[in-house]
Amino acid sequence: MYRLGILGSGKGSNMVAIAAACASGRFPMEIAIVLSDVEESGILARARELKLPARYIAPGKFRTKLDEAAEKAYIAALRQAGVDLVVLAGFMRILKGEFLCAFPQRVVNLHPALLPSFPGLEAWKQALDYGVKVTGCTVHVVDQGVDTGPILAQQTVPVLDDDTPEVLHARIQEVERALYPATIAALAEGRLRVEGRRAFLVAERGD
Repeated sequence: MYRLGILGSGKGSNMVAIAAACASGRFPMEIAIVLSDVEESGILARARELKLPARYIAPGKFRTKLDEAAEKAYIAALRQAGVDLVVLAGFMRILKGEFLCAFPQRVVNLHPALLPSFPGLEAWKQALDYGVKVTGCTVHVVDQGVDTGPILAQQTVPVLDDDTPEVLHARIQEVERALYPATIAALAEGRLRVEGRRAFLVAERGD
């Protein structure tokens, strides 16, 4: 069974979507642990409602990243849980250095735009401000840059003339909740493989 460690800071809607995919029995994967840097976060509450192992680990002294002690604590918790893949689900800390070395090419993130366009924060607002007619979401491997890792999957979302940032973001989130579990399932089943900066779908036997 492919074991997932999920890190999040917010409401946990993508974690719930992934949990539903795991519970369906259609994929060889399970959530081994849910960790958060926010003690009263929705993701921890929802994980506990689903009877999943869930823990708060203090992030330390920095605002946008984990400090050294926190980083070690997160790595230890994930290793103890025996995770095969680290899944970022609205985790608002930049992961660098030792953490990524501990899980090489095994940390994935979901970004609310079609990378490499509109990296960083509030990507849906960036897309709306720029005037693009199509945006979407991207599942990618996390590397040392900000939203620069190899792209695993993308899904488009149209930008409508009367969209507000909130309406566009909500429509992107609907697509995210389908794309993220499907991409993780493809990794779990060995149907999706990363080589260098490119991801490849592996044909099923008999095709």
